[in-house]
Amino acid sequence: MRFDVITIFPEMFSPVVDESILKRAQESGKLSIHLHDLRDYTKDKHRKVDDRPFGGGPGMVMTPQPLFDAVRKIKGRRKARVVLMSPAGRPLTNKLVKSLARGPNLVILCGHYEGVDERVREKIVDEEISIGDYVLTGGELPAMVLIDCVARHIPGVLGKETSLEDESFEEGLLEYPHYTRPANFRGTKVPGVLLSGNHKAISEWRNQQALRVTRRNRPDLMKNK
Repeated sequence: MRFDVITIFPEMFSPVVDESILKRAQESGKLSIHLHDLRDYTKDKHRKVDDRPFGGGPGMVMTPQPLFDAVRKIKGRRKARVVLMSPAGRPLTNKLVKSLARGPNLVILCGHYEGVDERVREKIVDEEISIGDYVLTGGELPAMVLIDCVARHIPGVLGKETSLEDESFEEGLLEYPHYTRPANFRGTKVPGVLLSGNHKAISEWRNQQALRVTRRNRPDLMKNK
C-alpha cells in the first residue's frame, strides 16, 4: 500500500514513519510512505498556500490551487483515496481503519490555519477524517496517527497477525490487563488464574476483565453488549 502525504511540514514525519514497525514495513516492501511539500505546487513566488477568507473572519484559509495541482500530479492515474485530516471530519474508528486498509492507496491532505477552501472538499476529497473532538495546530499529527493505524492492518506488517485479534476495539471492548515477570513485584502479585495453565479459565478471566475495563473507561461502548 502507498501513502502520499501532502503537507507544509514534511520534516515532521521522519521521527515517526522512519522508526519501529513503520520503518520495517517500508524496508520489507509492505508499504511505502511519500512526503510532498505543498509549497512546491504553488504558483506564487513567495510559495504562499493561504489567504484571507471571503466574508471576513479570523485566521487564514488554505487556497485551492496548490492542493488541486498537488493531488492531480501525485495521484496521477493510480487508484487512490484522497483523505483530508480535519476536526470536522468523520471520526476515526477501528471499523474505518480496517476499511481503509482493504482499499486502494491513500493520498492524505494535512489541513492548516482555519481549514481548506470548500472547493477542495467538494471536488477532490473522498473522505474527511477526524481523530477526535479537539483541534490541533495542523493535520500532520492526525496523518501520522492514520498511517500508523492503517499500516497495522496491512497483511504482513505485524509479525503475528493474531496480535491484532486481542487488541482494544476488535471485539467492541477495550483490552484486558496484561502482566509479565516477576509474578510478585514489590508485594503485588499476578492474578493466580494467569499462572494456572488453564486456558479456558484464562480466556474467561480476560473477557471479564475486558468488560470491567470497558465499563469503567468507555461505558459508551457497552450499549451493544
